[in-house]
Amino acid sequence: MRITKEYDERKAEILDTAETLFYRKGYELCSVNEILMAIGIAKGTFYHYFKSKEEVLDTIVARNTALLLTRANEVVSMDTLAPAEKLLRACMAMKMTDHIDSALLADMHKSENVLLHQKTLNSVVLGMAPLLVTVVEEGVRAGIWSCRFPLEYMQIFLSATLTLTDEGIFSLDAESQMKVMAALIALLEKMVNAPVDSFMQMFMQAQK
Repeated sequence: MRITKEYDERKAEILDTAETLFYRKGYELCSVNEILMAIGIAKGTFYHYFKSKEEVLDTIVARNTALLLTRANEVVSMDTLAPAEKLLRACMAMKMTDHIDSALLADMHKSENVLLHQKTLNSVVLGMAPLLVTVVEEGVRAGIWSCRFPLEYMQIFLSATLTLTDEGIFSLDAESQMKVMAALIALLEKMVNAPVDSFMQMFMQAQK
């Protein structure tokens, strides 16, 4: 049991150290040797856990995505919430600043971190879309919504939301940010044929 614990602890240490270095230095500019030096381990130890630097990156992305999906799934599993509230809360649970330091999150947008950024967005969209589809289908079964392309619509909505609200891509003032959010929420309403402004009213209520 202790051996397993030590294995997990060492693996987590490598991931935590690599993640910090990737964000601050840039994935492309960070070498395996720098990770080894920061932890104080031999190259053989590193390759005992990971085949390559990119495998470390993929594991970090998967770990961060899992945190978002866990929070979103907790919302989706709440029987006391109506489908519309589940959908909005699940989307709001994607906020990465809640578990990644804001300074590190800003570093993700460095040109050296393009691959890290792309993999993160891809992982979140592919992981979140099926979860949101279960909520959409719940609303359809209840007769309150209709949706022709649940999975594709959720993928489009997530891609648009993650891109347009990404301050590293679009630098918007407060007023423009609110207009973008209003447009995205209106788009979501149209995708599931929900009453106009029904989602917006809940969103504004949640902001109070």
